[in-house]
Amino acid sequence: MAPNRNGRNGRTKRNGPPGGRREGTERPAAKTAAPVALREQVVADIIGIGHGGEGVGRVNGFTLFIHGVLPGERVSAEVTGLKKQYGFARLLDVLEESPDRLEPPCPVFDECGGCQLQHLGYDAQLRMKWKMVVDNLERIGKLRVIGGRNAEGTGNSGRLQDEMGEEQAGGRQDDEETERSERRQDGLRAEQGGEQRDAEGAVRFEKGQDEPGTEQSPGILVHPTIGMDDPWRYRNKVQVPIGEREGGLVGGFYATGSHTIVDSDLCLIRTEAADDIVSAVKRIAHELAIPAYEEEKRQSGLRHVIVKTAFRTGEIMVVLVTDQTKLPHVEQLTERIVAAVPGITSLFHNVNPLPGGGTVMGPHTLVLWGRDRIYDAIGDVRFAISAHSFYQVNPVQTEALYGKALEYAGLTGSETVIDAYCGVGTISLFLAQRAKQVYGVEIVPEAIEDARRNAELNGITNAEFEAGKAEEVIPAWRERGIRPDVIVVDPPRSGCDAALLDTIVAMRPERVVYVSCNPSTLARDLRVLEDGGFRTVEVQPVDMFPHTVHVESVCLLVSDGTEG
Repeated sequence: MAPNRNGRNGRTKRNGPPGGRREGTERPAAKTAAPVALREQVVADIIGIGHGGEGVGRVNGFTLFIHGVLPGERVSAEVTGLKKQYGFARLLDVLEESPDRLEPPCPVFDECGGCQLQHLGYDAQLRMKWKMVVDNLERIGKLRVIGGRNAEGTGNSGRLQDEMGEEQAGGRQDDEETERSERRQDGLRAEQGGEQRDAEGAVRFEKGQDEPGTEQSPGILVHPTIGMDDPWRYRNKVQVPIGEREGGLVGGFYATGSHTIVDSDLCLIRTEAADDIVSAVKRIAHELAIPAYEEEKRQSGLRHVIVKTAFRTGEIMVVLVTDQTKLPHVEQLTERIVAAVPGITSLFHNVNPLPGGGTVMGPHTLVLWGRDRIYDAIGDVRFAISAHSFYQVNPVQTEALYGKALEYAGLTGSETVIDAYCGVGTISLFLAQRAKQVYGVEIVPEAIEDARRNAELNGITNAEFEAGKAEEVIPAWRERGIRPDVIVVDPPRSGCDAALLDTIVAMRPERVVYVSCNPSTLARDLRVLEDGGFRTVEVQPVDMFPHTVHVESVCLLVSDGTEG
């Protein structure tokens, strides 16, 4: 039965799992002295939001994770699984509703794992992400934050002892993380931990602790989260898995905690052009009898459709990913896709023969139609984007993020800057406009080729790029006499390599600008840098992915001036 929401009395009833989420499936009971029993109906008070967007409920002091609920709500739920220190429950009814609750505009929000927070008002999302950053800095980094819970505590002392992974296990598709991990899969340490189900790790909403602090006192200033004027249709890239169901092709995001595709031709966080393209590809491929890839059936076919849109120029790239080099009916397929969606600039065929879904694209790509690149711009810098290029997926917020990074770098035109994890040179080229010299390092050679091409495209001659591990290349630069005034890092979710942090401490630049996509590893790394003689001054959260639990941050650290 579909959820029955009654806006007049403010109550929300659900007779099945909220959106088919896996927390609604029954889990085997663990040996525990929990005050609740499997399949028991309970009343829970929601005290926070977990790192997967699920609500953190308390029943007689016991923690239950419940999807579809918000902090401050009281709900009835059915216990579906128990572990030693926590459990899972399925929402039945919202007894006391949060004033921040909204009706999600997406028709498949309850099923799709692409967004987790559409039922939370946008201003409340921004406050939640501020709290997420603050809580991680205090709990993991043991850092003092102005206006935070530990503002009157003992200060920034002690090395982080517990390196905790904050990632929830789940099957939702995350383009950004997949691409970051793909381009740096060699030379990176694995992210610490696994599934962390801890109420202490949740974003708590306690009285007086849900607003950014502004008072001036010793500690780190965490600014209010920079949000979007229009937090919809913001993604310039989507990668859509393709499957088969009832004789047709389906495509969409994965349901939470699974690899079940939620078929939808509408997605409110991707562009309307992407909606049209994905729908057209599914229809045309089905009409040409091109099947979807099915690993269990050993069936070759279409695996993913990737769409990249240049917001500034309007150019569009489409990539069809299959497991075989031979694409059936390739000429008809190409002609019909290009004719169906006006505005496509480039159409590619990528071959990924690897089993499993861990890697979306393979190494071999062929141009079927159009140019081999599309072009976009962020600020005054133009970028050439290839099928394999990493490029920030929210260009509006990227400009805000990089603008803050440039501000924190404090460049006057005489500085030498090192950009670790430089990718295709996005931040490097911003910095080069105001620095004397910029050196960028990235582990993926193809990204370095793109960075050099982008520098040439913009006529920038004071940026030098080298492929390799940052923790190996940067010490070699030091041996050449390169002494950076500023080091910028923009690592993947696993954070900075430990050897790179040691290198930064040894080189002792005047400033470190840390761009992060994971508050937990950010807090861990800031603790290491603080213990090495740096002081964290400011943190600016930026909402790069509205309606999801993800938040990016840019941080300024300054050195005490003593070179290691």
